[in-house]
Amino acid sequence: MASDTAGKGGLEDVVATASRICLLDGDRGTLSYCGYDIHDLARHATFEETCFLLWHGRLPTRAELGDLHTQLAEARVLPDAVLRLMRQLPPADGMDALRTLTSALGHLDPVVADRTPAGLYRTAVRLTGQIASLVAAWGRQQQGAGPVAPDPAIGHAANFLYMLLGTRPDAESVRAMDVALTLHADHELNASTFAARVAAATLTDLHSAIVAGIGALKGPLHGGANAEVMKMLIGLGEDAPAERIDRQVRDLLARKVKIPGFGHRVYHTEDPRATHLRQMSKTLGQRAGNLRWFHMSERIEQLVKAEKGLHPNVDFYSATTYYTMGIGLELYTPIFAVSRISGWTAHVLEQVANNRLIRPRADYVGPASPQAFRALDTR
Repeated sequence: MASDTAGKGGLEDVVATASRICLLDGDRGTLSYCGYDIHDLARHATFEETCFLLWHGRLPTRAELGDLHTQLAEARVLPDAVLRLMRQLPPADGMDALRTLTSALGHLDPVVADRTPAGLYRTAVRLTGQIASLVAAWGRQQQGAGPVAPDPAIGHAANFLYMLLGTRPDAESVRAMDVALTLHADHELNASTFAARVAAATLTDLHSAIVAGIGALKGPLHGGANAEVMKMLIGLGEDAPAERIDRQVRDLLARKVKIPGFGHRVYHTEDPRATHLRQMSKTLGQRAGNLRWFHMSERIEQLVKAEKGLHPNVDFYSATTYYTMGIGLELYTPIFAVSRISGWTAHVLEQVANNRLIRPRADYVGPASPQAFRALDTR
């Protein structure tokens, strides 16, 4: 007999677990981590504070934050064997490289077998530092440059930009990256987080659970929309007149082609994360003396709202935010992982602390059973 959830494709609105980490309300357009509103965190918190909040359920003291800074600084130094493997990989998508290299980190982690709460937490912190370094080093390699050693005196967002771009980032760029990492840190049971929790529920190691999350994030229905947004803008041309923008967007809408960066599976109003990214895109454009990309995005937003009633999601303005900072499109989804590793690991820690194997059922809609088996020569 079919269950009450029959026909709910993609488990829509099905509650799969209880969690203390993230609350989002799609009707009101609100998002909070452990009770703290995302707007307050974006305005006042650093990414390191956000990580501690997700892992512990509370904000850190000054001493605890200092300890976390030290732990992350130590973690950012990648093993030589992983850097050698990175150089040996064939040409690869950034998420493919990240998946392989994260798995390799599991082989080289001296305490990978420590499944105690303290051991899992240490691995969560270590992976958060290492993922950022992996993405930065891979980005450098794609540009034909060598890795940049991290600077223990600066924070996570500043280190990531420094290791990626090879120059000391200005305060505005550091703040923009810090906010972007905070905004992307967690989002309840999205596909990659759920994949990580399902893997963790089998009591596999933390690295394997994170690889499951990376694999899910790689899919174009989850990660990568911001790169598609920027490709669309570049395709229109930086100097595209308003008439051409309107005509092309209306043509896409008429042909029922999805405009990247709009709509959301949960939010029925504006994604609260988009509110901050819109402002960052504008601020960085003003600083660079080039607001054209922002104005193009703003015009597309107004048109899609008017024509379809759709609001921008987290991906729409993150595209021009990253692009204005000089970050290549191929890194947009890996940067998502640089942030979401905090949420993935928080959910894995929560899952393991009160674990039960995640084993849902399926509504069978195949042929009636039992079928009569016929011998091979009679088929």
